[in-house]
Amino acid sequence: MQPSSKKVVIEILNKLKPSTILDAPCGGGWLHEMLPYKAELDGIDLYDTPVAGYRQVVCGNLDAGIADNLPQYEAIACCEGLEHFGNPLLFLQTAKAHLLPKGLLIVTTPNIWYPAARLQYAMRGFFPSFPCLVGKIKLGSHMHIMPWSFPQLYLYLKLAGYENIQIHEEELSKPKHFWERFVALPQKLYCARRLKKSTSEEEKDFWRSASTDYSIFGRHIIVTARIP
Repeated sequence: MQPSSKKVVIEILNKLKPSTILDAPCGGGWLHEMLPYKAELDGIDLYDTPVAGYRQVVCGNLDAGIADNLPQYEAIACCEGLEHFGNPLLFLQTAKAHLLPKGLLIVTTPNIWYPAARLQYAMRGFFPSFPCLVGKIKLGSHMHIMPWSFPQLYLYLKLAGYENIQIHEEELSKPKHFWERFVALPQKLYCARRLKKSTSEEEKDFWRSASTDYSIFGRHIIVTARIP
């Protein structure tokens, strides 16, 4: 996970200061290392590795969702995990069940909507960081198997019952090459047309978010959502 992405996640958490957080997957425990205030932090990871500063780290395959025996939390962070899951909707649904009322979900994942990624897909049939994995398919090898964009993530979050879905700006939200702005122009115009034709506040909010530079140019996306 890029340092700029970690910084934004920490800023989101520090602004709300949830007292209980689930880090799923927790990896090496960077969230605890960077969190500027004291919170009760639990973790889930595929490997049973103790992580300093965490109240508990549970070994579990998040493809099966979050285990029922864990408590509810004020916030759940899924950083660089969703692209590894074969059952993302199940994960999002079980995360919702483990959030307290008005609880916050944070998701970070690679974005495949930026122009260079779409051009690579047109030429190769594979998005960047989502190569053909034939001969390398092995459970638990941290392979990227599920590509995401803001519209796709929005869809899954709504299906799981979340509201107030927002995309956040970070350093990687900017176009890396000047020509990407020209390639993205039709996409920008399309989003603008859809925004103009929107008949509800939900549609307007979606198309405003989808047309941002964060959504169209970002190599990476950070999205937050809440339960009703």
